[in-house]
Amino acid sequence: MRQPASTPGTPLRTWLLEGLQTDRKQIEHGPHAKHPWWRVMCLTGVDYFSTLGYQPGIAALAAGLLSPLATLFLVGLTLLGALPVYRRVAEESPYGQGSIAMLEKLAPQWWGKLFVLALLGFAATDFVITMTLSAADATAHILENPFAPHWLEGQRVPVTLFLLALLGGVFLMGFTEAIGIAVLLVFVYLGLNAVVVTVAILHVLDNPDVVVSWQNLLNANYSSPLAMIGLSLLVMPKLALGMSGFETGVAVMPVVKGDIQQRIKGTKRLLTTAALIMSVFLILSSFVTTVLIPAEEFEPGGEANGRALAYLAHGFLGDWFGTAYDVSTIAILWFAGASAMAGLINLVPRYLPRYGMAPEWTGAVRPLVLIFSAIAFVITIIFDADVEAQGGAYATGVLVLMLSAAVAVTLSAHKLGQRLARGGFGLITAVLAYTLVDNVIERPDGVKIASFFIAAIIITSLISRATRSTELRVTDVHLDPLAEQFINETCGDIHVIANEPHERDQREYNDKLRETWLNHRLRSSEPVLFVEVTVPDASEFETELHVKGEERHGHQILRIESSAVPNTLAALLLYLRDRTGGVPHIYFHWAEGNPVVAMLRYLVFGGGDVPPLTREVLRKAEPDIERRPHVHVG
Repeated sequence: MRQPASTPGTPLRTWLLEGLQTDRKQIEHGPHAKHPWWRVMCLTGVDYFSTLGYQPGIAALAAGLLSPLATLFLVGLTLLGALPVYRRVAEESPYGQGSIAMLEKLAPQWWGKLFVLALLGFAATDFVITMTLSAADATAHILENPFAPHWLEGQRVPVTLFLLALLGGVFLMGFTEAIGIAVLLVFVYLGLNAVVVTVAILHVLDNPDVVVSWQNLLNANYSSPLAMIGLSLLVMPKLALGMSGFETGVAVMPVVKGDIQQRIKGTKRLLTTAALIMSVFLILSSFVTTVLIPAEEFEPGGEANGRALAYLAHGFLGDWFGTAYDVSTIAILWFAGASAMAGLINLVPRYLPRYGMAPEWTGAVRPLVLIFSAIAFVITIIFDADVEAQGGAYATGVLVLMLSAAVAVTLSAHKLGQRLARGGFGLITAVLAYTLVDNVIERPDGVKIASFFIAAIIITSLISRATRSTELRVTDVHLDPLAEQFINETCGDIHVIANEPHERDQREYNDKLRETWLNHRLRSSEPVLFVEVTVPDASEFETELHVKGEERHGHQILRIESSAVPNTLAALLLYLRDRTGGVPHIYFHWAEGNPVVAMLRYLVFGGGDVPPLTREVLRKAEPDIERRPHVHVG
């Protein structure tokens, strides 16, 4: 019933809108091609595992000598907090909706939509900063490599912009299958990291004095083990980058092979395996980088800044192996941006067009790629392609999504009466809330960036909703048996009287019928149908109409619940025209009041000045005047 998107008329528009999807079910269920869970894990892993490229350096800057202990607490939060939460999210969102969809159901009407838009702002922060931060760290590995050309020196921003442009170019050419590339990158990258970490551990075993020196420095700088634990807990939120990838792991669920239960089981394996692999690497890498690399090398300008494991690779295994490690790291960091771009491309069509808060063209890949690439360019220039400077914004996005997931599963457990699960998830929620608050206080730039995204999404969404308000917005029409009977008994012209239900007594219907006879000179012998539309939730955009027939006080009435009265009446009239072959007539009486207020009532509450709005919806949906249903107002 909803009007299809118009066919683009220029070659450029045709190219941009190639693959445009407006079918919500297709968007929800994901691509047809499915893959084993371990291959899908690699797609998630290009985001999650790639943080090894910069996480040890960031941990050393944030926690100093306490980096291994702070990382150990981070791993505890990952395995005992984030992992159980997202395993539960996977159970309740098998189509990859994630925690945002779980929370969407809890907040009613417009408040729910605005809440989701705010969460989408944080999700956009997470994904966009993933692109820019990963590209910036890839640039650091390029520039610090001893074989890098001298003319690249000091060109951090241009190189990062080039990598982002290359990433966008891949999607513009029609990027459809990333899993094969992701599997290769993840296996090579983890293999090289295993070699570097193993060699570093062997070096520590051969030189135990480096551990003794580290212990002596700990004893000299901290008064007791309790002080070390307390300070490690305080700085642990700064290491939150090492927990990225869980939301992506749930988002890719539709790609996992199997039926619903197999998909859930596979996703749980995916999340658990990735968390265990990453936890081992985080603990070992933070230890060897802390005891083997001088503290000053982690500082801005130092050779280990943003590339601690690469520093060890070059130092212990030579420049040729180090270069191979750099190339692998650059590739996976660059492709981590591809994972983030894919997340954005899947996230926007899942929510905004369904709310009427984005144009239909957002169902196409290429326009979104251009928009998000442009945003990534701006963020890169603002932060001067600095990995450390972007860490706060990235951690904020990651932690907000994790906190929202923890809140969602806690409320779900409460609703199901699972007291033990509710208590456990409630504790995880409290820990994540502390981690988020501490991170925001320490690095408020993350909230500033997220606030920009939230404001931009809300403003553009509301403008889009207003400009699309006179679309037909009805996807299908279904009649119950009595409504079917009313339509089948109709002969000749179809006359419909729009009635705003009040008392619904005999006097109300008789007065409305008499008014129609007098104002429109409708003959009393001509049968009429009353139609009554009520709006339970005006925040919904697209609607599937379920028309119920009712006989009341000798009158035939069609009753409908929908999100907007004018659009529903227009869709019903077009349906009756197509069903019977006759052009129907609908009768209104003029509404009183300020037209501006009426328009606001229409946008917010789905009502407003119904007659002219109904005609406008019909005019846009049916350009042929001869076939357009007639609107009468008296």
